[in-house]
Amino acid sequence: MAIMILSDDEKRVLDGAEGEARAHAMDLIVRYGKALGADRLVDTNSVCGGFVGALPGRRDVIPENIRGDMEAVYSLLNLDSDKKLSIPPVKAMTYRLIDAMDPDKWQVQRVSEQTREISQSVGEFCSQIGVNRCNTCTPYQVGVVPVFGEHCAWMESSAVIYINSVIGARSNVEGAHSAAAAALTGKTPYWGYHTPEGRRGTHHVRIEKVPETMLDWGLLGYWIGEKVQDRVPVLTGIDHPGNPNFYKHFGAAAASAGGVEMYHIVGQTPEAPTAEMAFSGRALEGELLYGPAQREEAFSYFSTATETKVDFVKIGCPHASLEQVRQVATLLDGKKLHAETDLWVFTPRQIKAIADRQGYTETIENAGAHLMSDSCAALSKVYPAGVRVAATDSAKQAHYMPAILKFQTWLGTTEQCVDAAITGEWRGGLS
Repeated sequence: MAIMILSDDEKRVLDGAEGEARAHAMDLIVRYGKALGADRLVDTNSVCGGFVGALPGRRDVIPENIRGDMEAVYSLLNLDSDKKLSIPPVKAMTYRLIDAMDPDKWQVQRVSEQTREISQSVGEFCSQIGVNRCNTCTPYQVGVVPVFGEHCAWMESSAVIYINSVIGARSNVEGAHSAAAAALTGKTPYWGYHTPEGRRGTHHVRIEKVPETMLDWGLLGYWIGEKVQDRVPVLTGIDHPGNPNFYKHFGAAAASAGGVEMYHIVGQTPEAPTAEMAFSGRALEGELLYGPAQREEAFSYFSTATETKVDFVKIGCPHASLEQVRQVATLLDGKKLHAETDLWVFTPRQIKAIADRQGYTETIENAGAHLMSDSCAALSKVYPAGVRVAATDSAKQAHYMPAILKFQTWLGTTEQCVDAAITGEWRGGLS
């Protein structure tokens, strides 16, 4: 186990000068860092996490006798303490990820009254200790944008890969305990993607089939994740920038398939003006080629559905941007969903507010679909009754829905998904 050198201020907090909860959090961060080989901590003022445990599955591990006591629940689930701690306001700017439900659509989502009440209590407690309730897996879409080189402590793999790669901020994928401890202490261990050596490329991926659509970017990301697992791919052959939606879906797919937390696209992402700078002297661990055959291979990973009658279409994983919401509204304008098919679109609440103002929400809901916020079909486990077959435009969601929700799942373009919602039939495919 590594020897960690602490500053006088860090020692003071560890010794209890700022209360028992911060001392416990500092001890947790120090032990966590030592186990990972970190020799010091760094300051962070950007923390994103899942707090208190409103999500299904997390509630199940909470003892009955403390379920109504948010401090006791936070102590157990986020600080790994059987003892109830008095939780002070967070030190770092801290943001909450996905909630258990959309508070405006909870009945449509078939959420129980008990879950709604728990979710409300959790949200109120988060506000009380200063955790900002963004309730989205894409905080960077709603103003939580770290700067180049900034040390962060974020959960949510799709968000971490985005800020590491597209922005050049620095974060490992944190867990519920390490993120909560970072929030209370403003510290995170200096290891992994916080270090220059941890960010160097490991695999060269030569792109012959350049992705042009969101589906293609998702397929490319998933294929790379399958091949490199948790390493750092360096892509060459893409000579024009993708838009943020493409990078969002590419990274989410790569993180889902293999645990990729950072990538470089030579000439496009900020730490890869050249291939030499992306690798920075690190020995090449592998060389890959992505062309038409590999695209077909990537699409074959998602051949889980056999029935063409579609019950449920899910768009917005990671949460949809305003551009994506507008696209869905345009595709639905003047149309109606099939009587036996549901379409749910998930977006951050802040983006939904703009969609409301622009009339996109009205267009979507006039067609019989729903624009939802704060939640996610797979993680929040919310979906219409009787679903057997689903469709999505997200490789990440197509990865998780069969495993978590047991749905046969089709993957396609946004246009194909909206068509399925209107016709009730899957007519998509890889063009």
